[in-house]
Amino acid sequence: MRSLLLATAVALTAAGAAFAHDYAAGDLRIAHPWTRPTSAGAPAAAGYLDITNTGRSADRLVSASTPHAARVEIHQSSMEGGMMRMKALPAGVEIPAGGVVKLAPGGLHLMLFGPTAAVKEGDRIPLTLTFAKAGKVKVELAAESRPAAKPAAMPEGHRH
Repeated sequence: MRSLLLATAVALTAAGAAFAHDYAAGDLRIAHPWTRPTSAGAPAAAGYLDITNTGRSADRLVSASTPHAARVEIHQSSMEGGMMRMKALPAGVEIPAGGVVKLAPGGLHLMLFGPTAAVKEGDRIPLTLTFAKAGKVKVELAAESRPAAKPAAMPEGHRH
């Protein structure tokens, strides 16, 4: 029985490690970049991740790129007058010293316009993040099915 429990614990640990993928660049920690699967011909996909700055000075995510899409933009979604609005942030996003910035559904995110192929569950999409101080960091977006944002955050008829 003890060996069965040990084998199960080892298998679960290995499975968790297969899904977890974190990256570091200087004082920045990038946690679990991911995207949702898309259908063939989808005009865009979105990328999500958390960036933690353990340093004493701010940095800035200034751009991103991938061979999987024609272009990548940093975007912010917000509710305005009962409608979900999305706008590009050409100046990027500040990562404050000692702070965490979450790129997540319904808020800050990366838009991958003109995907070159459908994204399937389990795919890994190469992505290069460019920071003002930390420079270029290569990560992978893991394609995962996750629940959509809560209906209260996404009004009926909303189109992204």
